Amino acid sequence: MTTPPISDVDLFADEVVLDPYPVYAELRELGSVVHLPGNDVHVLTRYDVIRDALADWESFSSTSIAFNPMANEALTGTSLASDPPVHTQLRATLTENLSPRALRGLKGRIEAKADALIAELVEKGSFEAIDALARVFPLEVVADLIGFTGHVRDNMLRWGQAAMQVLGPMNQRTTDNFPIAGELYEWCSQVRAEDLAEGSVGRGIFEAEARGAVPPGTAGHIIHQYLGAGVDTTVAAIGNIVSLFAAHPDQLDLVREDPSLVPAAFNEVLRFWPPVHAWGRLTTKDVDIDGALVPAGSQIAILFGAGNRDPRHYENPDAFLVERNPVDHLSFGYGPHGCAGQGLARLEAHAVIEALSRRVGRLVVGPEVRVPSNITRSIEELPVLEVTPA
Repeated sequence: MTTPPISDVDLFADEVVLDPYPVYAELRELGSVVHLPGNDVHVLTRYDVIRDALADWESFSSTSIAFNPMANEALTGTSLASDPPVHTQLRATLTENLSPRALRGLKGRIEAKADALIAELVEKGSFEAIDALARVFPLEVVADLIGFTGHVRDNMLRWGQAAMQVLGPMNQRTTDNFPIAGELYEWCSQVRAEDLAEGSVGRGIFEAEARGAVPPGTAGHIIHQYLGAGVDTTVAAIGNIVSLFAAHPDQLDLVREDPSLVPAAFNEVLRFWPPVHAWGRLTTKDVDIDGALVPAGSQIAILFGAGNRDPRHYENPDAFLVERNPVDHLSFGYGPHGCAGQGLARLEAHAVIEALSRRVGRLVVGPEVRVPSNITRSIEELPVLEVTPA
């Protein structure tokens, strides 16, 4: 067995997080696993290796999903940062309210909300896609679902963004965001059932705690995950939908002509631009990855975007093609930790794509603005200069 190839890339440098694709390609060509001494991580770069690692929780533990010890410590006891059997129990309550059956009742409301919002924006003739759509829509959906009211609703975006930033290494972005993530953490540790709207999923989680379905004191942790893991990534995905369809009008035409392509279109958006840049794991023993030895106790960084563009797995991976329908993309993870909220994210994104394809004829955008971010890769500003009805 050999040692993994080494690269001096800084995975979290501004220019890398703004456009990681050239670096992903470079690392992928070096090997399936590459050691980055500057970040003290081993990165997984190729599709098969990433998928296998995500499935193998016994060798690749989730007790170190963040790239700094403070965040990992704060996440102890959450389903995001635990392994089976603890993970299995915590996740059951999280997914109970996010299963296809549980979400069925929401589908019509979410579709109506997306349709009304997009109809209103089309009528205006121009709008700011991130502020007026990508942020507003998922924030409203999640707030209603969990039963958030008052100041929590107002802070959801700040808290959700900070919760993802602090998973990075101890750089300036992480340091700046710890106090904001701390506000979310503090609120979740004090929240009571009566703080949440009656009949909401949030209330239901407290009811599950009361009947012993989850360990005492974990309802707040579970609610933390809806906000911490679900908001920022969905905002990113919806911003990406608008940007990619504006850049590829022929692909939007295909969806308009065949609405059954909506789910395929979202799969391709996620494959092409995953909302998450890097996600951590910790090796529990010496692991052989394609003949290279990764020692026990190594911090792993999973690069979903590198795997999703691996030419060994996808033909012509740098093209955005909605008919590809890459149902096996890596952006929702895989295995026991596959994204618990993916059903809700799909409902929201499908509703947005469907409404856009039905209501929008021409979509002209100005230059997109991106801001460096540790974990979530999203667009900060995207002016829609001209939108005409279909």
